Amino acid sequence: MDIIKTKIALSQEFIDQVKEEIEPHWGELGWVTYKRTYARWIPELDRTENWDETVKRVVEGNINLDPRLKSGHISDDDYEALVDEAKNLFKLIYGLSATPSGRNLWISGTEYQDRNGDALNNCWFIAIRPQKYGESHIVPSYLDKEQVAVSMPYSFMFDQLMKGGGVGFSVVPSNIKQIPAVDFKTDLVVLIGKESKSYQAAIDEGAVDRDEWMANNDLDNSRFYKLPDTREGWVIGNANMIDAHFESTNPEKLNQVVLDITDIRAQGEKIKGFGGTASGPVPLIEMFRDINEVLNNKVGQRLTSVDCTDMGNMIGKTVVAGNVRRSAELALGGAEDDDFITMKQDQEKLYHHRWASNNSVAVDSMFNDYEPVADSIRHNGEPGIVNLELSKNYGRIIDVYQPDADPNVEGTNPCGEISLSNGEPCNLFEVFPQVAQEQGWELEDAFTLGTRFTKRVTFSSYDWEVSRNAIAENRRIGVSMSGIQDWILSNFGHRVVTGFEDSVDKETGTKIKKPIYDPEIVSRVSDMYQSVVDADKDYSDTLDCNTSIKHTTVKPSGTVAKLAGVSEGMHFHYAGYLIQRIRFQDSDPLLPALKACGYKIEPDVYTKHTMCVEFPVKAANADGKYFASAGNVSIAEQFATQAFLQTYWSDNAVSCTVTFQPEEGDQIAPLMRQYRHTTKSTSLLPYSGADFKQAPKEPIDKKTYLQKLSEIHGDVAEEFAKENDNHDKKDIELVDQSDCAGGACPIR
Repeated sequence: MDIIKTKIALSQEFIDQVKEEIEPHWGELGWVTYKRTYARWIPELDRTENWDETVKRVVEGNINLDPRLKSGHISDDDYEALVDEAKNLFKLIYGLSATPSGRNLWISGTEYQDRNGDALNNCWFIAIRPQKYGESHIVPSYLDKEQVAVSMPYSFMFDQLMKGGGVGFSVVPSNIKQIPAVDFKTDLVVLIGKESKSYQAAIDEGAVDRDEWMANNDLDNSRFYKLPDTREGWVIGNANMIDAHFESTNPEKLNQVVLDITDIRAQGEKIKGFGGTASGPVPLIEMFRDINEVLNNKVGQRLTSVDCTDMGNMIGKTVVAGNVRRSAELALGGAEDDDFITMKQDQEKLYHHRWASNNSVAVDSMFNDYEPVADSIRHNGEPGIVNLELSKNYGRIIDVYQPDADPNVEGTNPCGEISLSNGEPCNLFEVFPQVAQEQGWELEDAFTLGTRFTKRVTFSSYDWEVSRNAIAENRRIGVSMSGIQDWILSNFGHRVVTGFEDSVDKETGTKIKKPIYDPEIVSRVSDMYQSVVDADKDYSDTLDCNTSIKHTTVKPSGTVAKLAGVSEGMHFHYAGYLIQRIRFQDSDPLLPALKACGYKIEPDVYTKHTMCVEFPVKAANADGKYFASAGNVSIAEQFATQAFLQTYWSDNAVSCTVTFQPEEGDQIAPLMRQYRHTTKSTSLLPYSGADFKQAPKEPIDKKTYLQKLSEIHGDVAEEFAKENDNHDKKDIELVDQSDCAGGACPIR
């Protein structure tokens, strides 16, 4: 018999019991990273959350997305099963055997989740071509919802970036050629009233006095929009300006756009929903001016991939001005588009806005001209490679060619671990297998819980029609592992690549070194993959929805991996022993506790009002015979390890930033060519060691590590609670943190 039950909440009695039984597996930087990144402010208690409170919020926010609860009709047995699942999830996450994405740690279970379901997803993808807005929360008033507009993908990008998500976008030739030639040159006028606290700063940036302008001009021949003090207002203001350049969206042929920014809150004022403080209207004025200039310069011509990327970068630059947001963009261009590949060589534009995206090129397995790409990587660390053909026709490589297995894939998220269709997000959860085993979990059970967690996220309330359609169709999830190197060494005694054998590329006749994988690791990883697929099938049947088109991935991790102190994603530890430096605002309440515990703290040499704290870190298995770090593992083994995970674990993709030494540069093109039928996305960076002052990571020897460790005493969490009576400051600005190893994705 059905009963009406709509909410699951974990009891304090249960939570207190778990706290007695389970000790969280904090890494050396774990608790500090958590406290400054994911602990939300609790107004009624005048402090930020403790870890158990964060996990309770996150688990309850997720479990209550189950559509059976939303409908209000669920059987007693099913309700109790969900309660038990919530308890197991709490234990799993509280012990740091696994975590959802950083976005879920920050947003899940908040009122903001209820208002903006998009905020549960880390990253998105959008194709840069004219599209309709459809039944979305943002539709400019001058457009019919079914009318295609050049502004739409930029509006989508702007909106998601301001909600804290990263955005990958495609400027491949097939998209760019769909954009019509620019019809009109537009006179842009930005107005501001004297009542605005930002009046003088805006005037200095090029805005004009509203009352004076209105007294001497009329709006009859202008497209006018008064921006409300909302995220949507910023988006629609930008859309107005973009669409005014095209006859299809400016049939009146108005050649002036007037935007009134008087109501936008001033720099430093609080942002209630997402958190943090406002950047004020000045960055917005600069963005309007810069994008308008790009379009005005192309009147009578078609936009190029570089123009379209510039516009996206200008949006990203504006979003970065908000202090809790980290704009993450990946621009995907054509593999033979030389202007796109070399666009970052323009130093002036690089420093002005082109830094705002990582750039990659789309290839297929027939592509063979890797030398120019490799040469650019050696000099600039870009572009990366994204093989869309593999993503469309393969899950795991071992499962062989499956025509149109994922037919609508057009791009990827900024870190490259999830292949995505237009408007689709990545949806992530990661298990730390070594920690999970140490805490008594069967790995299949941990992966099952992660599968069900991500599946529920697909039932969130999404703002954009293009996203709702893609999510309902694909139900894509991305269950990941982190600490992979730690787990393999601890459980199997050696790395997964046990050697290389001479072989020949069957298509080219080129001699290659084929990797040899440990068959026991191959078998274990395949079993874990199957547990995710089985769990998805079971839950999809229960919920009467599509099974997920793909299930598994390896995300780069970063901030989240620091919580448990494990190696990041598939990456090798940066060094066996190192100094990890983290930057804090000089007003951060964690600093006195860190100082009291003996951590070295000094002013940051690059940024005012910022302090740099040193944490000595030892990698798992650092003294083991088979331990390898990013500083000494070969480029060939890194390529082979990524290929192993793409073959036997990930049916999405595997995010990996391959590090290489200068003398390995000539191996890049041959290795890309060797793994062209295996690897869906690849990026590379030269290994930098610690060749600049206060480097984020500095390799050290064991003796130095032990010396620095001996200077540290006490427990930072306990010292912090004692000094602050567990009452700390609200909305501390976040400095120098990223959710991904390469700094690509946003922390929250």
